[in-house]
Parts: sequence; C-alpha cells; structure tokens
Amino acid sequence: MWRCNANGLRSSAVANVPPPPEAPFFLPSPASAYNKSVAMKALRRRDQDTMTVFPYLREMADRAFSRAAGAPLIGGNQVRLLRDARENYPAWLDAIEKAEHYIHFESYIIHDDEVGNQFAEALISKAREGVAVRLIYDWLGALGKASRRFWKRLQDGGVEVRCYNPPRFESPLGWLSRNHRKTLTVDGKVAFVTGLCVGRMWAGDPARNLEPWRDTGVELRGPAVRQVERAFAETWAEMDGGPILDIPRFEDDAREAGEMNVRIVATEPATAGMLRLDQLVAALARDRLWLTDAYYAGTTSYLQALRAAAKDGVDVRLLVPNGTDIPLLRPLSRAGYRPLLEAGVRIFEWNGTMLHAKTAVADGRWARVGSTNLNIASWLGNLELDIVIEDRSFGLQMEQMYLEDLSNATEVVLTEKQRVQSPGEPRHPRPARLREGGSGSRAAAGALRVSNVIGAAFTGRRVLGPVEARLTLISGLLLCALAILFLILPSLLVYPVVVLCAWGGITLVYRGIHLWHKRERRREPANQSSVGKKA
Repeated sequence: MWRCNANGLRSSAVANVPPPPEAPFFLPSPASAYNKSVAMKALRRRDQDTMTVFPYLREMADRAFSRAAGAPLIGGNQVRLLRDARENYPAWLDAIEKAEHYIHFESYIIHDDEVGNQFAEALISKAREGVAVRLIYDWLGALGKASRRFWKRLQDGGVEVRCYNPPRFESPLGWLSRNHRKTLTVDGKVAFVTGLCVGRMWAGDPARNLEPWRDTGVELRGPAVRQVERAFAETWAEMDGGPILDIPRFEDDAREAGEMNVRIVATEPATAGMLRLDQLVAALARDRLWLTDAYYAGTTSYLQALRAAAKDGVDVRLLVPNGTDIPLLRPLSRAGYRPLLEAGVRIFEWNGTMLHAKTAVADGRWARVGSTNLNIASWLGNLELDIVIEDRSFGLQMEQMYLEDLSNATEVVLTEKQRVQSPGEPRHPRPARLREGGSGSRAAAGALRVSNVIGAAFTGRRVLGPVEARLTLISGLLLCALAILFLILPSLLVYPVVVLCAWGGITLVYRGIHLWHKRERRREPANQSSVGKKA
C-alpha cells in the first residue's frame, strides 16, 4: 500500500504493491513554498519546450470546442479567480452595493440563515433605491432551506423573485430537471460564475468548530458578461411572469476588459454540451488533466475517456470529497473508483469539511469553473452554467491552487487484495459534519456509481473487482428480499403501480385536452379568413 506526502505524491511503501503508472511529471517533496515555485516553473518550461501549435490545428480545435459546447470563443475578457466564500461573498456584496441599474441573481440554494439574510438585506436595499433586482432560485434546492416568509420578505422589499420548476400535477416527472446554476450579473459590467450557493456552511462557523466548505468561483468582466446575462434572461422568460423587457444597454458593456478568451457554456436539459466538452478535453489533454468534483459519478463513456488518457501517459487526477463519515456508506461512496485506479488515474479525497468545487484544468492552458458536476444529472438533467477559460496565466493559477488543495487531501489506492483504501486518512470531525449534511449527497453520488456497477454485472461488459463484487452481492440480496416481500404482500407493489398509472393517465388526458383546444384555437382564424374570401 502507498501513502501520500503533502503534495499528494506517492512516498514510502508499506506493502509490496506496485504503484499506479507514473505520471509524466513529478513534484518535489517535501512541500514548501520554494518547491512549489520550482514545480510551477518546471511546468511552464515543459510547455514552452514541447508545445508547438500550428494555425490550422488551433482553428480545428477551436471549432471542435465551439461545436461540442455550443458556445463560441469570446476574446477581450478579464477573469479573476476567487477561492472559497472568503473571497467570493465579499466580491458579490461589493458588486451588489455598486449596482446602478439592475442585478440578476441565480442560485440553486439560498439558505435562510445569517449569510442568506445578509444577501437578502443587500438586495432589498438596492431594490428600494430603484435598482431592478431579479432573483431565481430552484424549488427543490431551496426545499427545507428557506421558508416562504424569507421569499415574501424579498418580494415585499421590491425584489422580483421566481421559483424554478415547482411540482405540477400535469408534469409528474418534470421536477427532476433542476436549475443548478450559480451566477450573479450586475449592470452588464461584471458577472460571477461559481459553484457556491448562499449559506453559512460555505462561510464556516468557528463557534461550532465548523470549517468553511471548499469551493471556487470567478469574477468576469468584458464582452462575455452578456452571455451570462442572456442565459439568465432565457431562464427568466421560461417561468411564469413573462420575459425581461427593460434591460438597459450601454456602449461600454461590450468593451474589452482584458486579453483572456472564454466560453460561457449554459447547458439545458438533454443538450449534453458540457458532457461533450469534458470528453473532448479528456481526449485532447497532452500532459495533465486535473479534476475537482463534489459528486463524481461519471458515465461509462466519460470513465473510458479518463482511462484512455491515463493509459496514454496523461497525468489524470481526480479530487473528490472524503468518502463519508458514516461507516455503512463508505463502500457506497467509493464505488466506481477501481476502474480509474487500475488505469493509472490518481484519486484524492479532501480532508476538510466538504469539497464542493467543480473545476478542471488541462495542460495549464484550459480551465473550467462553474456549477456542472461530473455526473449524468448535471450533464443531461439540469440547467448548468460554466465558464471555460483558454488562457495560460489563468491555467497556471488553477494548477497552483490544485496543488495547494492536494496538500489537504489523502490519495486513494488499491491494496494488495485490490481493495480501494485511503491509507493515512485522518479522522474526520463527524458531529460538525453531520449538522450541515453532505454525507447523504456524497452517498447519492455513490449510488449513481453503483448503478454503473450493477449495469456492468448484468451486461458483463467488464470484470468486477472485490469492492464492486460486494456491492453487487448486497444489491442482489436486496432485490431478492423485495421479491419475497412483494410475493407475500402483493398490495405493497400493486397500490403504488395503480397510483402511478392513474396519475400518468390523468396527466396524458389533461395534456391531450389542452393540445386539442390549442389546435382548435389555431383553426378559428384560418376558418374566418376562408369565409371572408368566399364572401
């Protein structure tokens, strides 16, 4: 078994286990400010010596990225990297305070706590000054996080509030699609694209010995701000109340603010733009692909893309939250790691309270920050928004931040018996963690990975290892127990099926009648015009 030093590198062996395939570049040990500086200089030197880009290849790559993401490359922007709530929240509040015309705020979750109320007061204050303040929150994300009184206080204060996709009788499964975006735009001049929601868990609570959640966002200035605004306006128009009609435009809105090229990838359900882009990046990465994700549950195609990159010598790393503080859920949370580890992908678990960031950086030149998790819900089911930055200086900042994060992470490895373990993992403060949740969400991501394992067991498309075999056995026993229970008490199965069928039938009848009336309304003008011609 192998342990990890402060830089997340393999060090002394404690068992005769062969290490994963070596990455093409190693960082010095032990960790220090000097060694990190030397490491980053080596990264720059390696890129300068080996990177030769022909114009036509660059044009082809740009076209491929634009088509995959459905987002053009926009130049002339300035992007500032913001780490955790200590840098994000003050920047957001400062931009809100300086707003003169309008504020557009879109957040999956806004908690009704001291942090949420601080933002609520800031928004209400600007609304009373005559600034148009519009806010979108997600129904499911806010469920149990904020009361109706909280939203009513915002509305009474002059803030226009809209709730995305609450349950509707005529759409039984419509609630599965969520608005998972986290953006803030002010006056068309500045936009924030981030993974942070609004709540005290991101800010931390020293009095309760609760560390802040680790998360990442960016501040954007330049022509690309309009793309973030457009995504907000399109979502706003889809909800009850109509579109935005009075957004003022100024000549300096589109003025260049820097030299960075970016893409604003605003995905919608079933479009899979970010999935295509993530797979393309995994295929094109030459030396390094470093990923951070809160709820990793990659599809088979993405898993194979990461495996292929690692086998081709790319230094592929995946930083995720720690397995879980609930022992019974630990195997579930680490399900699906073995195929990646076998291919040479290095997986690290965060040792802090919660890692909520969704970022990627490839070869120190391409970076992504935003709301999209590496799972099928984000790729195919939700409204998501990410910013893709194609800039060398920003990419190196991302890599530096990644190395700093690895200093607080433990590497997950395969043992001699091919079991997934994390040697040297510190003991986590369970009580503080359970107060704010997180374990259930990480277990849910693990459940998605388990579904991939069960699919592999049914189809036989790959050999299952010890961890997957145990999960498969447990899943099989649960299915057998359910079969016996339904055999003894068939009403437990019949009644839910009857309710679902009735609900589905009534929904289809309602939709059919609605469409019938719509068709008849369209026919009336045509009939009137034909009668007029005959007369």
